[in-house]
Amino acid sequence: MTAATTPVIFDGHNDVLCRLYRGGGMTAVQTVLDGTAGAIDVPSARQGGFAGGFFAVYIPSAVDLEDKFDDMSKPAYDLPLPDAIDWEDAFAVVMAQAAILFDLEKRGALTVCRSVTDIRAAMEAGRMAAVFHIEGAEGIDADLHTLDVLYEAGLRSIGPVWSRPTIFGHGVPFRYPAGPDIGDGLTDHGLRLVRRCNDLGVVIDLSHLNEKGFWDVARHSTHPLVATHSNAHAICPHSRNLTDRQLHAIRDSDGMVGLNFAVAFLREDGRMLDDVPLTQMLRHLDHLISQVGEDRVGFGSDYDGAMVPRPLTSVAGLPALRQAMADHGYDDALMTKLCHENWLRVLEKTWGA
Repeated sequence: MTAATTPVIFDGHNDVLCRLYRGGGMTAVQTVLDGTAGAIDVPSARQGGFAGGFFAVYIPSAVDLEDKFDDMSKPAYDLPLPDAIDWEDAFAVVMAQAAILFDLEKRGALTVCRSVTDIRAAMEAGRMAAVFHIEGAEGIDADLHTLDVLYEAGLRSIGPVWSRPTIFGHGVPFRYPAGPDIGDGLTDHGLRLVRRCNDLGVVIDLSHLNEKGFWDVARHSTHPLVATHSNAHAICPHSRNLTDRQLHAIRDSDGMVGLNFAVAFLREDGRMLDDVPLTQMLRHLDHLISQVGEDRVGFGSDYDGAMVPRPLTSVAGLPALRQAMADHGYDDALMTKLCHENWLRVLEKTWGA
């Protein structure tokens, strides 16, 4: 491994599973091994020093937002969210995408990791380490039976919402300019979900959750607060980004924030345009570090689920990000923390191993 690919990057969020699900399901899995996939595949991971991360299960809406994302290139926008999804429909998609994850493991593309020990072992073996994550808990029933079963299968992280409402809470729409204080907080089901995740040792992801829901989790969770893929509202006043007050709560809980590569959450003007210099990402990193501390910041790229800066269209481009960080003055110790050690630290605190 060359200097350009170290320290290896363990990442807080990608949408590989949804991309494969929508692109042919099991028949598309081989593309990850062949190097003909999207932003993340095995050859690109080796080329870019990508060690793995949170592999999200995401349930697309029947009427998805993709055809409306052109509006996000405008100076201001407020995209209406799709309707809530019924559990029966969502659960089938969760099973299909989980099956893709485990098929990737069988074919040697990655290792599904249930502990930090598993992650370190996969990293040492040069195999992508995958945390089974659910983005939006539509596939979890009100009695939480599916949560318990999925935990036994390897689930270790969950977001109560992906922006659209669930029985557990409410998310933020794609709105610029706007703050995250939009709508109601967690429901009674949501509070029970928090308690059960605490009991199991499942990460509760605050990205996409609105501000009232954020504070509900902060009040009721006993675990570090984690936002897997969110940026600084002080730099980009988008509804999806975190205010300094929220960042301070994450700091006080000894939690974690993963920098989102999505251009609309990086740019000061909130527009979905990919001509974003890496220096803009460093501005967010500097601000996040100033608010939560250097032990609580990492990456949450949103690869295969978002438009990202041109130099980083796949994980093969990650050496350019490392070089920009080094040129910016980040020393070796800080680079290692930001690239993977901070994630492993907070996961060990949450999972217990």
